[in-house]
Amino acid sequence: MSARSLRILRWLSLLAAVFAFGLVMFGAFVRLSNAGLSCPDWPTCYGQVTWPHHAQAVAHADAAFPDRPYEAHKAWREQVHRFLAGTLGVMVLVLALLASWRKRSATLAVIVGAVFAAVGVGLYIRGEHYLSSSLAACAIALPLIAAIRLQRPGAWRICVLALAVIIFQAMLGMWTVTLLLKPIVVMGHLLGGMTTFALLAYAALRFAGVAAPDDGMADLRRLVGIGIVLLFCQIALGGWTSANYAALACGYGPGSFPQCLNQWAPPTDFHEGFVLWRGIGVNYEGGVLDMAARSAIQLVHRLGALVVFCYLGWLSIKTARRGLRALGIAMALALVSQVLLGISNVYFGLPLAVATAHNGVAALLLFTLLAALARTQRDKALTHKPQ
Repeated sequence: MSARSLRILRWLSLLAAVFAFGLVMFGAFVRLSNAGLSCPDWPTCYGQVTWPHHAQAVAHADAAFPDRPYEAHKAWREQVHRFLAGTLGVMVLVLALLASWRKRSATLAVIVGAVFAAVGVGLYIRGEHYLSSSLAACAIALPLIAAIRLQRPGAWRICVLALAVIIFQAMLGMWTVTLLLKPIVVMGHLLGGMTTFALLAYAALRFAGVAAPDDGMADLRRLVGIGIVLLFCQIALGGWTSANYAALACGYGPGSFPQCLNQWAPPTDFHEGFVLWRGIGVNYEGGVLDMAARSAIQLVHRLGALVVFCYLGWLSIKTARRGLRALGIAMALALVSQVLLGISNVYFGLPLAVATAHNGVAALLLFTLLAALARTQRDKALTHKPQ
C-alpha cells in the first residue's frame, strides 16, 4: 500500500470516528426526546424519503398510521438520524474497500456484502422480510469473515470488521422501530453505536502511529483491557436503564441520591427488572415495568457506576505514573465528569442536555481507554508493510 493510500486511510478513519461520535450524541438526543417511534416505518418516514411537510402529506400519514399520529417536531429527528447513519455507512464502506484493496477475495466480500445490504433494504420496503433478513445475514457475515482472514495488520482488519458491525447496527435500528422499542434491542443499538465508534477510533489511533516502541507495557495493557470491558458493561446497564425508562425510578431532587425514593432500601424486584425477552407485539414506549422493577435497574446501574469509578480512578493514576501522564489526567477528568453528569440526571430530573451529554462523555471516556490501549500496544504496522 502506498504512502498516499495510508494517509487517506488515516484521515478517513479519523473523520469517520468523529462522525460516529456525533452520531452517538444525536442518537441519544433522539432516544431521550422520545422520538424513537416518531417514524413508524423503516427506512422511510410515513412512506416518504424525508418526512411529511405539507398538510396533504400529513393527512395521508395520519390516515396510513392512525395509531401513530404524525409529530413534526419528532419525526425530523428520527429521519435525520437515519440519514446520518447512512452517511457513516458509506464512509465505513470506503474505509473497508481501501483496507482490503488488492486482496481480491476480501475486496469481493466487501463489495458483495454492501450489495446484499442494499438489496436487503429494498426487499424489506417491498415487504419481503424473510428474504431481506437472509440477505442481511450474508451482508454481515461476508465482511466479518474477510476481516478474520485478511492478512494485514490490525488497523486494516478493524476497518473491514467495522462494515460488518455497521450493517448489523442498521438491522438493530430497524428492529428498534418494528419491535416497538423493545429494551434488549434499544440497548443493543446503543452498544452497537459505541462499538462502531470504538472500532473507528482505535483504527484511527493505530493508523496515526500511536503505539509503544516495545512491549514493555504489556501489564498496563491488560489492565486497560479490563477497564474497557467494565466500561462496556456499565454502558450496557445505562442502555438498559434508559430503554426501560428507569432513569428517574428513584425520583429526583433531594432524597433521590444517594438514597432512592428517600430510602436506603426501597422496594425492588430484580428478577422482573432484568427479564431480557418478553415476547413480540408489546409497545415499550414509556416502559412496561412497575416501580419496584425500575428501582432495581437504577440501583444496579449505580452499583456498576461505583465499581467502574473505583477501578478507572485507580487505573488513571497508574497510567499517569507509567509515563502516560496526559492520558491518565484525561481519563480521570472524563470519569469525574461522567459521574457528575449521572448524579445531575437524577437530581435535576433528567434534563435533555445533561442526559445527552452523559452519553457523549461515556464515549469520550471510552476513547481515553482506547488511546491508552493503543499507546501500550506494540504496533506491528510500524514494522510490517502490507502488500
